[in-house]
Amino acid sequence: MNDQLILKFPSHQAYKREDFYVSPSNQEAYDFINSWPRWIKRIVNIFGPSGSGKSHLASILKNKTSCLQINSNELNEKIFIRYKTKETLIIENLDKKISEKLLFSLWNVALQDNKYLMTTSKKPISSYKFKLKDLESRVKSSLIIGINLPNDDLISVILAKNFSDKQIKVEKKHIDYIIKRIDRSYEKISQFILTLDKYSLKKGTSFNLKLIKEVLKMI
Repeated sequence: MNDQLILKFPSHQAYKREDFYVSPSNQEAYDFINSWPRWIKRIVNIFGPSGSGKSHLASILKNKTSCLQINSNELNEKIFIRYKTKETLIIENLDKKISEKLLFSLWNVALQDNKYLMTTSKKPISSYKFKLKDLESRVKSSLIIGINLPNDDLISVILAKNFSDKQIKVEKKHIDYIIKRIDRSYEKISQFILTLDKYSLKKGTSFNLKLIKEVLKMI
């Protein structure tokens, strides 16, 4: 029996809804995003480790609504003009460095104009302890959903999908080998895929078990 996985996807990051693998670790976040526009709250924070699928969920939402998607380090006062013409604002990679006054103002725009606001972050924004008390109050009243660490089934699909994005053919036994030895961390999985891709190109060698073992020792 041939257990090789045939990977035919184009060599770029695929962010289609049908490519998102739903598991118990991300079910709540996925269901909420897909319930738009019938959200129980108009403002939501999706948090989880790097590579957990937050950007994928953001892209799913973007395809459902008139949306402005931006990284938190790109935020400035011009955002208000752009947000005015959109239903939804997605702020990715939110961290403590963001202007609290700016974020508070965007929160108010969403509430006052019946718009939607989604933020993504590694940690729940309720843990940031903002100095601006009004913002702290706004955060507490929003919906916060976490994406948990992956189980074996999800790791298998994440690995297969990332390999397919890079047009790498891989046997199932190799996937099983990796699962047994890699940390249960989305960040480690992403790091492994990236390192494996770069290392194989650098060495000019095809994908094999020896290469896998070498890369697993690097991360």
